[in-house]
Amino acid sequence: MKSYRMCFILMIVAASILSVFAQDVPKAELPVLTTSAGQSADVNTINVILETAGVGYDYCDVPTVAMIKDGVGLGGLESGEGFHVECYTDRDTHPEGSAFKTVVFAIGASLKGMGASGLTIEDEIERLESLLAYCEENEIFIIGVHAGGEARRGATGSDNEKMIDVIAPVADYLIVVEDGNKDGRFTKISEDQGIPLTVVPNALAIVELMGQVFE
Repeated sequence: MKSYRMCFILMIVAASILSVFAQDVPKAELPVLTTSAGQSADVNTINVILETAGVGYDYCDVPTVAMIKDGVGLGGLESGEGFHVECYTDRDTHPEGSAFKTVVFAIGASLKGMGASGLTIEDEIERLESLLAYCEENEIFIIGVHAGGEARRGATGSDNEKMIDVIAPVADYLIVVEDGNKDGRFTKISEDQGIPLTVVPNALAIVELMGQVFE
């Protein structure tokens, strides 16, 4: 995880500074929880993006509704086999137990990742649906991010597409890298459901974007 973060940060340092997005973006409130929709490594990218943007967050790969209810600190749980927790929320601003205002879902399926967490695709869908229902009922802002690009797409009915089916239509805001939207699928969902969508050229561009979303 640390080596992954370091490589990503070095890429950002080496990259030219991106221009400010011209379009208006939705504003989300802190504290924020990040999690995976499909247990791919894309959630690591999202976590590094938030760190680089200076946005504190809590993270769990397989949070339950009860954990979200526990708020910042996720009830004091620690990582274990098939279960990972990291808490980087600023406790001075948002003490332990503060209610989450935003949940970011990294959309991308991995059979290896789900297997490591002891999940089938059906289990993962059920888990996600319960989290989404809780977020909607409690007015928690839902951000769906598809940062894996074309590699995290697939044929109709694939596990990756099932993760999009679950998250995208109920999100409050969608962020997708350009080559992950070649078929315009996210654009269609955005238009059909009235969901704000930002298409970025690459994952690096999401750093600046998140800085605006959580400013």
